[in-house]
Amino acid sequence: MVSPDTAIYPKGSYIMTDIDRRQFVRRSLLAASALVAGAAISPTETVSASRRQQTPRQLLRVRGGSGFKLWQLDTQCNDIGNSYVLLTDKGRVCVIDGGFKDDIYYLRGFLALLGGHVDTWFLSHPHPDHMGTLRDVLKQPMGISIRRIVHSRMDESILDTEPWAPTRGDATRALYAQFDALRDTEVIDVQQPGHTFEIDGLKVKVLAVQNPDIHKNCYNNSSMVLRAWDKRKSIVFLGDAGVEEGRKLMQSPWAADLPCDYLQMAHHGQAGCDEAFYRSFPFRACLWSTPRWVWDNDGGQGPGSGKLKTLIVRGWMDRLGIKEHHVSWQGLWELD
Repeated sequence: MVSPDTAIYPKGSYIMTDIDRRQFVRRSLLAASALVAGAAISPTETVSASRRQQTPRQLLRVRGGSGFKLWQLDTQCNDIGNSYVLLTDKGRVCVIDGGFKDDIYYLRGFLALLGGHVDTWFLSHPHPDHMGTLRDVLKQPMGISIRRIVHSRMDESILDTEPWAPTRGDATRALYAQFDALRDTEVIDVQQPGHTFEIDGLKVKVLAVQNPDIHKNCYNNSSMVLRAWDKRKSIVFLGDAGVEEGRKLMQSPWAADLPCDYLQMAHHGQAGCDEAFYRSFPFRACLWSTPRWVWDNDGGQGPGSGKLKTLIVRGWMDRLGIKEHHVSWQGLWELD
């Protein structure tokens, strides 16, 4: 979750509040058309004639030799939100976080096109921009089923530690109550790092779990950090990890698993891990679950007018020589 200072920032002209059935259908069709029409290419590319002729089944097929395909979903409400969908080489679907509740109509349509069944839903931490869609699906499945949920349950002692969000602890307890009430969905609470999930050609390893011993920025610093890989590629998902969790991870046995091809930038690329963390291991490309106003640190008066640290972090990446960036405000992005 972005710091409380961002409450003064514009978050776009369109914020969903009470979406009716017609809007649900429109959002679902948008997700489907994004996949079928080739929105998974980068914003600077054009759709080749051969790609336009491909069927939906061909577009959703994992390339030979690759263990999984990944999509970084773009925000539908011009707000922060972390949402990734993975498809294994044998057709199983995984979700990481899923984004705000306001993104639920887009995500539902996306998952429906993939068959509507999620094998594993990984939740980094219980902030609304990460757990919102999951709570909505658990409350009203509407054709979406989940085989299992993997998370790291936060200690009760740190649930009420965000003074700017006095109801945060209650919302988190409500989420855990939903988990506890599930009968057809397995819920796995990972309290020690090192566990690896093998889902067809996809492997996912937990590098960090909730941190009750970190008493600052407790929710973000309790992000479950994940490493996903196959024979071709590797991705580390930092969630909203802060400076303290980053430093602890650097000093842990799991630091050896940090080197990767793609790195999801901590806390939407602002106010997350520090420069020393990013310098401590090699990676070649950045994934930013970041709307345009966060990317530009736009507080309403143009780029650079806000209080976020995104431009500073972008400067760190420049100094590291990172030239490949995939930013969610630019549209749906696919990795095979």
